[in-house]
Amino acid sequence: MQANIRLVVGLGNPGAEYTETRHNAGFWFCERLAQELGISFSNESRFHGWTASARRLGQEALWLLMPATFMNRSGQAVQALAHFYRILPNEILVVHDELDLPPGQMRLKFGGGAGGHNGLKDITARLGTQDYWRLRLGIGHPGDRNEVVSYVLKPARKEEQADIDAALDRALLAWPGIARGDMDAATRKINTKPAASGKETP
Repeated sequence: MQANIRLVVGLGNPGAEYTETRHNAGFWFCERLAQELGISFSNESRFHGWTASARRLGQEALWLLMPATFMNRSGQAVQALAHFYRILPNEILVVHDELDLPPGQMRLKFGGGAGGHNGLKDITARLGTQDYWRLRLGIGHPGDRNEVVSYVLKPARKEEQADIDAALDRALLAWPGIARGDMDAATRKINTKPAASGKETP
């Protein structure tokens, strides 16, 4: 599938107390991608978040957005920027933490439900559709749904963080495929399950 991604949204919560928590995995990806692209974020109040943009030869600018609203109001920032620059939902990639995947695993997919994720719920409500791209970054599950809120708002254990960081590195390696619109190639790279040896297996 081909796609022209014009907006990458990393989900997280603002504030130093949340910086290293599992729920901020989307922020981590955006920060790494900005570094890779050699661009920096600035606080843009009209878009309710931190934004960065990269010019692309023969293409419209690529925008990176980290909402400064809290997670359950992420859609406010996405809607504001997408509306201003006339970015369609299918041109948006939302990067978020995923309870249903173990640390180190990722999935790139188009559309689908929110799976209980409050950031996705608000984005879907604001955009009026669930037809946008998602990069799901595995953080694991605490095993008890009553502990989920506490779990996502705490830092990952050392070994889990190492797996998440490795996944972020692999996601950046897949970025050129996303940038040129080759989502099939990017999906193959991202959805490949890493082997314990460090080699990747289908």
